[in-house]
Amino acid sequence: MDPQLIISKGREKSLRRRHPWIFSGAVARVIGNPKPGQTVDVRAENGDWLGRAAFSPASQIQARIWTFDTDERIDEQFFLRSIRNAARQRHGLEGSGTALRLVHSESDGLPGLILDRYNGVLVFQLLTAGAEFCRKAVVDALRQLYPDDAILERSDVEVRAKEGLQERIGVVHGRIPELVPILENGLEYLVDVRGGHKTGFYLDQRDNRLAVGRVAAGAEMLNCFCYTGGFGLAALGGGAARVTQLDASAQALALADRNREKNGFPTERMTTVCGDAFQILRAWHREGRRYDIIVLDPPKFADSKASLNRACRGYKDINLCAFRLLQPGGRLFTFSCSGLMEDGLFQKIVADAALDAGRNGRILHRLSQAADHPVALPFPEGSYLKGLEILVE
Repeated sequence: MDPQLIISKGREKSLRRRHPWIFSGAVARVIGNPKPGQTVDVRAENGDWLGRAAFSPASQIQARIWTFDTDERIDEQFFLRSIRNAARQRHGLEGSGTALRLVHSESDGLPGLILDRYNGVLVFQLLTAGAEFCRKAVVDALRQLYPDDAILERSDVEVRAKEGLQERIGVVHGRIPELVPILENGLEYLVDVRGGHKTGFYLDQRDNRLAVGRVAAGAEMLNCFCYTGGFGLAALGGGAARVTQLDASAQALALADRNREKNGFPTERMTTVCGDAFQILRAWHREGRRYDIIVLDPPKFADSKASLNRACRGYKDINLCAFRLLQPGGRLFTFSCSGLMEDGLFQKIVADAALDAGRNGRILHRLSQAADHPVALPFPEGSYLKGLEILVE
């Protein structure tokens, strides 16, 4: 008999609504001796079959559902079929460029698997014990579906520790260029897939970069936490007069400058500044600097409920700095990629920052992750990126 997870009475309701997570507190008992990542059948106390899941004894999320279909087996064909289906659902999104997320974990029915494609280079991450256990099936599926693509694994993320896994990075197939050139909304970017953030580039901000570019004509623009310059380059493409790219990484800024050069923008239209955004923005406020557009795209401030209060203070502080630097009639594009930060709380934090800065503002648009980062209806946790475009008075 296959290993089984028996769910405590009354705790199976979320599974019947097709939410894919099973927390340890909902598990009444484990039948058999499943290995970390092994597939287990999930049943209610009354014996009802609920799903087939990956077992993860080291994690607070003790299992993640692969399928709610009793006839579906979790084998090589499952991954081949699921990755192919996820890629097909992106049909029509390729027109915006040559880089795309092909698999977005739970929202594509593949918990723990992230797969991005950069101009013929596949970069995947295995974030959970279940995805790790099925690594060979994933790689075999990629080799079959994309025989001409190089493949890189970037499972070098801290979240693996919560699953009892060590970090790993390495070339799986083919030759990985030092920098991969991609096209996005008419602009060219060089992507460091080996050592860059996430899988190399923030593909989830694609539509929001386009939104900044559409309102940038003639603007003096400040791009905070700029990484390799995406928002700033989009602003220059939209006709911004000048862009200041601010980041704590000199290496990221050097790549931002190479991206500027690659797109033919003159040096006098873009300045790079390396340092702590909080300190620099306060200093620039004292100097009386002003900008027409400011983008705040900070790293994740909250990675656990225990860190949420500290994250709220960080978001308020950086938004307060931005409001003080904006011209009347200027625009603030402000983001949070912390999944634990709810939309209403984020808006309240930004509103409090405006109040403390003595500014008024109106939300013009609510911003989110690009369409290749979908959110499955039963899985609201898949919606992690939130943003506001604010007209400041």
